[in-house]
Amino acid sequence: MFYLSKIEHTLPLPAPQLARPIQEAIHTQLEKLFLDKVIANLGLCVSVYDIKSIEGGFIYPGEGAPTYTVVFNLIMFRPFVGEIMTAKLLSSDADGLRLSLGFFDDIYVPLQHLPSPNEFKAESTKSTKGTWYWNYDEQSFPIDDSDVIKFRIQNVTYPSIPLEQPKESKPFAPMLVTGSIDYDGLGPVSWWPGQEQDAEEGEEAQEEEEAAAEE
Repeated sequence: MFYLSKIEHTLPLPAPQLARPIQEAIHTQLEKLFLDKVIANLGLCVSVYDIKSIEGGFIYPGEGAPTYTVVFNLIMFRPFVGEIMTAKLLSSDADGLRLSLGFFDDIYVPLQHLPSPNEFKAESTKSTKGTWYWNYDEQSFPIDDSDVIKFRIQNVTYPSIPLEQPKESKPFAPMLVTGSIDYDGLGPVSWWPGQEQDAEEGEEAQEEEEAAAEE
């Protein structure tokens, strides 16, 4: 889920930062550049872990700030295919589900990866939003935001930035995660007796990982 990625970057340091210790100033600039940003094929940056080296400090002609070559490690969120994770339901429509980890919201479970047989009940005749139900053994099990949802990673993609985007299209997401809940043990944890406690423990462990990443 979380990885260290070693990066080398040429960084101009603004003049107001020169009054601070160089390591601290560069760390601040790196956070401004990379924190909460997606790097293609590496994932979402959640923290600057450490700085390995700082070289340079030259002021090039026409520039008013010194430029450094910095080697550093970033903590990246990058789930792998087949990984089992837990999330909360963010929204639900006729196309499927959108899930959230709290710090990352671009997780989608499309219709073909929902448990079958299923049915979708819209909030109203004019609404595209509603609730999905899994029909099993003459019972209907809802997928709503009252429960933790366990899902499997099917795919992670890094779409190219579009040159033009229709007004009604979804906001561009530089990293998309596709999940599935059409396997035994997946879906809302309340469907599977004994898994609710496991999900709570998993959420606590995930929060601890996130807190450690931010330190």
